[in-house]
This record gives sequence, structure tokens and C-alpha cells, in this order.
Amino acid sequence: MAHFFLLKNPMKNYEVLEHTADIGIRVKSSSLEGLFKSAGLALVELCAKKQKNQFPEKHKFVITQKAANVEELFINWLNELLSLSSAEALIFEDIKINQINEQFVDAIATGTDSRNYKTNVEIKAATYHQLKVQKVKSHWQAEVIFDV
Repeated sequence: MAHFFLLKNPMKNYEVLEHTADIGIRVKSSSLEGLFKSAGLALVELCAKKQKNQFPEKHKFVITQKAANVEELFINWLNELLSLSSAEALIFEDIKINQINEQFVDAIATGTDSRNYKTNVEIKAATYHQLKVQKVKSHWQAEVIFDV
């Protein structure tokens, strides 16, 4: 069973979900665009904390994902961010969603050298375990568990 607690900074629009052996997040936003951007940036905050800016060069990557439904798209999105981050040794500091619907996302992720960061936790993948992506009244909400 997951336990929920709110992060100390009230300006964040996500909560960390503690899980027996893994970690997860609950993200809320007024739009699907905001949900995907917030989830991507929350993932970064879980993984690493900025220590210095010794390598200030920025790198931009276009990320395009298609899926059969919003849940699959959400998982593909997060796993693509993880994969690119690992392959390119980057930490993404900004995400701009160009276009999104429940089966497609096109975005630009801007990252900097991972040597500027201290690793908090190594996340292997976003999982389908206890995954929820839904519209609740006037906002979007998602819960996802990460394999660590």
C-alpha cells in the first residue's frame, strides 16, 4: 500500500508517493499539457539536485510520442525522458509542450550536463503498476510508480 505525503514546498503541483520498494508521484494540473510537463520536471527533481553550473551548455531534444491511450502515452513520455537523460548524460531543466492530446505529444526538453547535479535516486523506469491518468472535474491528475 502506498503512503502519501506532500513535499515541503507548497508551490509544487505534485506529491511523492512512498511505495514499499519504489517511489511514485501524484501530479495535478488544469491541463493535459501541464500534467505532462509537471510530471517530467517532478521526475527530474526526484532523480537529482543541482549542485553547480560548471557545464552551462544547454542541449535541446525534440520528443515525439504516440500511443493508443493517455496512460500509455504518459508512461512512454516519462520513460523517453529517462532514456534520453541516461543516454546523453543530461538532466532536463525545462520542458515545452508544443502539441498534445490523449494519444500524441510533441515537446522540446532542454537539459544540461548531469555533472552539474548530485544524484538523489536512480529511477530505472515508469511502470504501469497502480497507474492512473484521468480528468477529475476541471483538472487532470496522474499517479505513477517508478522502478528504482
